Amino acid sequence: MIDGTAIVYCQGAFNTSKGKIAHGLVRFTRRYKIMSVIDSTYAGKDSGTVLDGKPNGIPIYDTMEKAIAQAGEKKERVTHLVIGLNSDMGRLCKSVREDMRKALDLGLNIDSGLLDLLSDDQVLMNLAVERDKKMRDICRPPKRKDLHYFTGRISEVKCPKIAILGTDSTVGKLTTAWILLQGLEKSGLKPELVGTSPMAWLQGAKYALIFDALTNNFVSGEIENTLLEAYYNDKPDIILIEGYKSLLHPANPGGFKVLAAGRPDHVILQHAPNRKEYDGYQGHPIQPIKKQIQAIELISGKKVFAISLNHEGIDQSEIPEVCSNLKKETGLPVFDVLYDGADELVKLIKSII
Repeated sequence: MIDGTAIVYCQGAFNTSKGKIAHGLVRFTRRYKIMSVIDSTYAGKDSGTVLDGKPNGIPIYDTMEKAIAQAGEKKERVTHLVIGLNSDMGRLCKSVREDMRKALDLGLNIDSGLLDLLSDDQVLMNLAVERDKKMRDICRPPKRKDLHYFTGRISEVKCPKIAILGTDSTVGKLTTAWILLQGLEKSGLKPELVGTSPMAWLQGAKYALIFDALTNNFVSGEIENTLLEAYYNDKPDIILIEGYKSLLHPANPGGFKVLAAGRPDHVILQHAPNRKEYDGYQGHPIQPIKKQIQAIELISGKKVFAISLNHEGIDQSEIPEVCSNLKKETGLPVFDVLYDGADELVKLIKSII
């Protein structure tokens, strides 16, 4: 059951590192039926062609009015505007607020994964009430009474757990997790995904804790509790855990609590070899992949068993050679699931669990 028919708002950010949530939504979501994207930079183009070189039938428009009108021609009523900008892209600027007012005036509900909360804007809230529309802030902190401390019950989860970590933030961890989940389902296994980001929730993950909304003391407990819920409620054969940010990122260090509290049995490391500096932080070089593998294995006591390639900036014809070189460098099998699919990685997983 989807939440609604949606337009994705990504003005000025589509096909950049600031449009990560929009990219995820046009590739895959179980929560919405995506009709179009708003970004005047690529107006008139197909979002899949712009992003992945393959059309997906989701057009890009420069205005919400055009997007709604085109949906109407297909006899679709747009119910939601989903903000496709990164949760950590900075303050909610004036132009975005103005566009959110327009969306409410046009009769749309708004879902946002931004750290700046729309519902803290009294003008927007008053307008939403006046228009009888809902604004959902995915990153609104839960009430303290609903949060959990770590208890040690993580040991009750007996099925294999695989964490998908990254050598940088915004590197494609969740995209790989979804493709792998679908590949595992296709192979006859019953997998479950535990997400850690607003995008996981927006893409319809049944189990998604939002790290960005949590007080630090409760993160480990929420990881444990969510894994326990997934294990006991759905009895999966395997649980995939979306990594958070990057373990050694100077501004967004993340992943430690996924390892420490989630206790994964195995780790896949997502890597973009063409990146030389951390996303958004010029002058901060990414540590070599072998050093990042060593850090993960030291903390977790578990082995990184595969590398998942992010092929940004790499010509399609060069992907096999890049994978081969990365395999030589790390001694690990390398997969590009976005390009090749997950079948070979699924075979490897089945051989080790």
